[in-house]
Amino acid sequence: MASRSFFPAVFWGLSAILVIALSFSLLTSLFLTFTSYTEESIGWLIIGVACLSMFIGGFMSGAKAKSRGWMAGALTALLFTLITFLVQFLGYNEVFTTGQYAFHGAYLLLAALGGIIGVNIASNLQK
Repeated sequence: MASRSFFPAVFWGLSAILVIALSFSLLTSLFLTFTSYTEESIGWLIIGVACLSMFIGGFMSGAKAKSRGWMAGALTALLFTLITFLVQFLGYNEVFTTGQYAFHGAYLLLAALGGIIGVNIASNLQK
């Protein structure tokens, strides 16, 4: 595996996560603005979409990397966690809570699993 194909693959996965997250945030904010629902009432939907976006991002990075999918997916999740931590710490002067560490640990596992599946599906499609 050449590093020239590995790191762009990770950034493709990270880009997919950010696009999905930002798009869903826009749709959710519009939904909450024009309805009587609260953020607490759709909390499980938000968590589900976050988990799905991490899996898709890991899948994309694994498929593009074509090998070491678990590493591509895990690195994608770690970069997302770093960005989230920096925004929260530098922008809001708050550190991660124990619950957030648990969520980001689950994101790491989901993205690594997505990377593994992405490598296997991409290699099966090439045959």
